[in-house]
Amino acid sequence: MTRIWKRLRRDESGVTLVEYGIALALALALGTAALTTLGGEISDSLNAAGTEMPN
Repeated sequence: MTRIWKRLRRDESGVTLVEYGIALALALALGTAALTTLGGEISDSLNAAGTEMPN
């Protein structure tokens, strides 16, 4: 068991895949938060512009 543990600790081939996964998850979370925030502001702006237009 100790040999397997030492071998796994030295094996760094999967580290980059995990890092890419974390970066992708972070980018998706930030993108979702930004779109949610901007979506509300854009909707409010369009509604205000629509009420100012003559019928």
